[in-house]
Amino acid sequence: MRCAPAVKIVIFGLVVSSSWGNGHATLWRALGRALGARGHDVVFFERQAPYYAEHRDGTDFPGISLHIYADLRDLRARAAPHLADADAVMVTSFCPEGAAICAIVEDSPARLRIFYDLDTPVTLAKLGRGEMVDYLPREGLGGFDLVLSYTGGGALNELVDRLGARRVAPLYGSVDPLAHRPGPARQQFRGDLSYLGTYSDDRQAAVARLLLEPARRAPERRFVVGGALYPEKFPWAENTFFVRHLPPGDHPAFFSSSPWTLNVTRAPMAAMGFCPSGRLFEAAACGAAIVSDEWNGLGQFFTPGEEIVVAREPADVLAALDMPRWQSARMAARAREHVLDCHTANGRATELEELLARAAAASSSALSAEEAAACSA
Repeated sequence: MRCAPAVKIVIFGLVVSSSWGNGHATLWRALGRALGARGHDVVFFERQAPYYAEHRDGTDFPGISLHIYADLRDLRARAAPHLADADAVMVTSFCPEGAAICAIVEDSPARLRIFYDLDTPVTLAKLGRGEMVDYLPREGLGGFDLVLSYTGGGALNELVDRLGARRVAPLYGSVDPLAHRPGPARQQFRGDLSYLGTYSDDRQAAVARLLLEPARRAPERRFVVGGALYPEKFPWAENTFFVRHLPPGDHPAFFSSSPWTLNVTRAPMAAMGFCPSGRLFEAAACGAAIVSDEWNGLGQFFTPGEEIVVAREPADVLAALDMPRWQSARMAARAREHVLDCHTANGRATELEELLARAAAASSSALSAEEAAACSA
């Protein structure tokens, strides 16, 4: 499938080979497959890291040419031939030594230079505390032709006002329908409510309110948690069961094994809003009924009460679990239909094509204006 002129996109990012403790890998695998199917050439550079190497899901992913480098010297040598003929070069948030790599990108001959912040609320929160963000250039984002953000709403204005971005646009998460769809349940994942997410201090208060407290109040029910980085002293209840980090290939079975799944948003992302977790789309695509914490902009992605249940208190979660099965199944079916219509990786690939085309046109117009001014001087 080719719906736009084929381009070569070189990406310097966090990780594709391992989904351990991060959501970047799943996003890129889905988007890479979609871009590759549309005829584009995607080259991804990932820094070798022991904790990712120990939990690698693979190195061969459809649509992505993956290069794992040792250090900046190795990266410069291996990236040079790809930068020479790239149409677009991109750096993402949490790219190791990102500031140095941003300088490489800004000096590259690529037609378009892009920064993609997959963690905008975290970025802005750090800046607000006066902390240095090591994946950003010290001079801000003004050197990029396009700044993409996983977060929409007011975050886009802040990227302009605080970091000098010249052109901004949201590029939200998505789901690969080939990888995430309803599947057979597994006994080890069965429960009344599941929750899949990496442990994070800034998410723990909501997890305690919307999962641990409902588990305490409903000892007859079974709650299943999956994820990485959970501390040894996590306050498990007798009816909560833990499944250590699950690779993406196990996510459909996990979501398909419980009638309900919980979505909890990290505190900076919930506070900023308009930042849907990739797990949200994955769960819906797998046919699970979803209970989610509340955040501004949620209604842009799902219709509360029809496609998703919004929970503010433990009682809201327990009320969802008491819902007749036909009603929760209808809600899950509506959410799945919505996601397949509006939030697939192929849809995001189309959006990215359009954003690149508009940025290229704007860049050409600006260059022509500069050339005209130089000639008339």
